[in-house]
Amino acid sequence: MRFNSNKDLDNVTILQGLEELAESADFIHYKNEGKPVTYYVNYFKSLIDVEILHRDILPYISKNRSTELKKIKNEIPVEVVMETSDVNLIKEKIFRGFIYVQFKNDLSTGLLIRAELKSLRNVTSPEVEFSVLGPKEAFVESYELNLNMIRSRLPDAQLRVKQFKIGTLSKTKVGLLYMEGITNEENVRTVEERLKTIEIDVVNGISNISELISDNGFSPFPQLIDTERPDRTCAGLAEGKVVIIMDRAPNVLLGPTSIVEFFSSFEDYYIHWILASMFRLIRVMAVCLSIIATPIYVAVLTYHHELLPQDLIGTLVTSRRNVPFPPILEAIILELTIELLREAGARLPTKIGQTIGIVGGIVIGTAAVQAGLTSNILLIIVALSALGSFTTPIYTIGNTIRLIRFPLLLLASLFGLLGVVISGGFIIAHLIQLKSLNRPYLEPIYPFRLGDFRDAIVRLTIKERNMRPQYLRTQKPVRFIKKELKKRRDIYE
Repeated sequence: MRFNSNKDLDNVTILQGLEELAESADFIHYKNEGKPVTYYVNYFKSLIDVEILHRDILPYISKNRSTELKKIKNEIPVEVVMETSDVNLIKEKIFRGFIYVQFKNDLSTGLLIRAELKSLRNVTSPEVEFSVLGPKEAFVESYELNLNMIRSRLPDAQLRVKQFKIGTLSKTKVGLLYMEGITNEENVRTVEERLKTIEIDVVNGISNISELISDNGFSPFPQLIDTERPDRTCAGLAEGKVVIIMDRAPNVLLGPTSIVEFFSSFEDYYIHWILASMFRLIRVMAVCLSIIATPIYVAVLTYHHELLPQDLIGTLVTSRRNVPFPPILEAIILELTIELLREAGARLPTKIGQTIGIVGGIVIGTAAVQAGLTSNILLIIVALSALGSFTTPIYTIGNTIRLIRFPLLLLASLFGLLGVVISGGFIIAHLIQLKSLNRPYLEPIYPFRLGDFRDAIVRLTIKERNMRPQYLRTQKPVRFIKKELKKRRDIYE
């Protein structure tokens, strides 16, 4: 027997408190007549796996000759079966894919049986943090599967998981992971307290969690690493960081962190340390170029012509001969055009987006130069700046770099190179006072810690990186005992 409205409640037995669930069209409540067992089943058909219901639950209940809940509970071959009469717990579990079974001899108590429908995608390669070398697996939208990928890499009893439910409506499952005996307890308490104080109705993604627990919600700089890679996550746990995972989120949060980690690709740990160091230096220089190249062009052409070499002045005059706009307006038009192409390519389907980005950039750039709307030199500078912002391995810091270029452009047009220096000073001052879970964000540059430079802008050998980062204040600063290799005799000796 099924019903979908209150008018049917008089004709069927239902636990008091579940009547409001019956107002939904996908809620099922039916009676199964049997001897000696007569029982009632309640569930949302949109949340349960029908195969589990008819294969692993109903046959075992129907053929059972006993009416004792404990005996029935032990015979059902399902992992989670609980006996309860708590209406609030029953409602909560039904919304999580459980079936509630009532027996005629005692309608006040019943069995909650998990039969959750899991329609999730399989583990795939990372899309944002792709690497040529290293594992080809990324997190998916499953709390249990993500936790499985972490635990399989760190099969240690020290790995602790604390679970929370956030969101008055969504009741989203959020986990806090850390290594007992390694992670600083103060960091764990900080994250735990901030998670407990979150008051929100619906959590749409783990970026909401990041925004709500960050030290400075008004800063454009990300204060937690958002990653989709299990290997990076486990490496952070081993260093003494804390990890936040969330159900239905294909990425996790990692912290505390420092700004230098946003320029470190995890592929750096799969290649030779000299190559890894060179690539990191290239990324840092590319980001600096991306931030200051266009503002310096505007400042020099507006106020500081005397800084230009004689051989370059002729080239600049020729390229800008037909441009009717001042340098600042020319730069803003071109920067906005690049941002429009970038957004269009990101929002369109993959194949169309790639075509728009390449063809659109070539066509619009060539047309803008031929029409005299911009100079070809500025076009090259803006294109190099856009490429520089793409070199960051972490997506969120790339968005920050795109943003801060525009205030620098405006100050460069108002005050010249002095404006560039002032804006740079503001950025550095902001980074100095910024914290990640109460830890310094600009470390190891400020406060200066020479030991942490072993894995910062450059990466030294694994043997030299035997200490955990100092700013994490871990309980075990030493990762492993560094042993000197025995000198090998030369073959000719």
